[in-house]
Amino acid sequence: MRRPIDPKPSEGRVSTGIDTLDEILGGGLTKDRAYLIEGTPGSGKTTIALQFLLEGVRSGERGLYITLSETAAELREVARSHNWSLDEIELFELVNAAGLDPDAEQSILEPSEVELGETIRGVSECVDRFKPVRVVFDSLSEMRLLAQNSLRYRRQILALKQFFSVRQCTVLMLDDRSGDPLTEIQLHSVVHGVIALEQLPQEYGAERRRLRVVKMRGVKYRGGYHDFAIETGGVAVFPRLIAAEHHAEFAVELVSTGLDKLDAMLGGGLAPGTNTLLTGPSGVGKTSTAVRCGLSAIQRGQKAAYYLFDEGRATMLARAKALGMALEPHIDAGQLRVVQIDPAELSPGEFSSWVRRAVEEDGVRFLVIDSLNAFMRAMPGEDYLLLQMHELLSYLNQQGVITMLVLGQHGIIGDVRSDVDVSYLSDGIIMFRYFEAGGQMLKAVSVAKSRVTAHESSIREFDLDSSGVRLGEPLKDFEGVLSGLPAYRGSTPLMASTPSVG
Repeated sequence: MRRPIDPKPSEGRVSTGIDTLDEILGGGLTKDRAYLIEGTPGSGKTTIALQFLLEGVRSGERGLYITLSETAAELREVARSHNWSLDEIELFELVNAAGLDPDAEQSILEPSEVELGETIRGVSECVDRFKPVRVVFDSLSEMRLLAQNSLRYRRQILALKQFFSVRQCTVLMLDDRSGDPLTEIQLHSVVHGVIALEQLPQEYGAERRRLRVVKMRGVKYRGGYHDFAIETGGVAVFPRLIAAEHHAEFAVELVSTGLDKLDAMLGGGLAPGTNTLLTGPSGVGKTSTAVRCGLSAIQRGQKAAYYLFDEGRATMLARAKALGMALEPHIDAGQLRVVQIDPAELSPGEFSSWVRRAVEEDGVRFLVIDSLNAFMRAMPGEDYLLLQMHELLSYLNQQGVITMLVLGQHGIIGDVRSDVDVSYLSDGIIMFRYFEAGGQMLKAVSVAKSRVTAHESSIREFDLDSSGVRLGEPLKDFEGVLSGLPAYRGSTPLMASTPSVG
């Protein structure tokens, strides 16, 4: 079994100030080393750097921000937007108003054999006076311009690295990727570690941000891309979910859906650690069935979570109440969470983090994603979205959570199609269909797949009324359901002609 990476800083390591980034880094940054954080303007470099220094303040470590690109006033403005105070952090401007004097051009970096003389002298005076433990150098792009060639630039970075190493400083160097790609690769070889930030514009909705640890010497880190967001209060990083790192012990006994006849169709009920796909046309009863199953979980004393991607929360609650399944008392009691999601504002990584918190912190054991259509369309530019869904479902299964996935299909009768095929990801499939009988449009339900039980192969009538969800007896001579054009030619009494009881 794959072992999870330790998220807590260990001996000889320092925290970045972002717990989930520490988790990705296998416990934080190695002390007294120089690191590169690279990304285009607006990708979040400055915010991460300030969080790094503020974490030092909380740990009793002095911090120094050396800036060539932003003024101290601009940095304080960034801090205020996150409700931070930089009073305990030293801000040192290497370039100030004197730089506007033509006679002072390149006074910091003399293009001579001394190269870094003026810069090192200014930094040295500040470091010797303040004695920082954590340092941010912003930015290397300004030094690149002053150095004028790649050889001098590389030697300057090496000199800076040696300077801070001797003084036992942990340093973050920021770069905006404005240089030659070959020069940037050379820079990667100099520093101890590299974290790359990316900002990806979308055709609609908020931009996506993600980071990747390109290099980290002597550290087992979590590779690949990890989504992150800049919020009030700093950067929130959402580590890529690896299901193999999360296993939990749980009972495997079947539990009821709250509908005896549906339990019989499923071969006894739902199994913890499995996911069930509810598929069918719009309005056929998929959401109502998921709600009924969720209420059954709550009645067993479990917590449930319902994630709405395409229906309004108020609409869903009103419809459930009209069917005799009022959810507000359970929400008020903290047993149920109904979360309406704006799909244009959410990344897959952030959604996975919400699910993890619900399971690991809130103790949720029944979870619904409604619907997969909206979830998939929410991230049309995201590659490997089905793989991310597979990882999420594997995680939920290994945590013993019962998951229900709602998938809407196009069409009412005849050729009914789905946007995506996720049937191979599902442990069970409950299929809903419309059919015509006696001049009425009726509904039918069948279980098409179950990996853990011997399920019924019958088709039953399905109905919704003020008493909730109802299922009838198995229908005989029901033909054409799998062809997409069901027809009923049997003699079994239909629920449409039978009044509901209770």
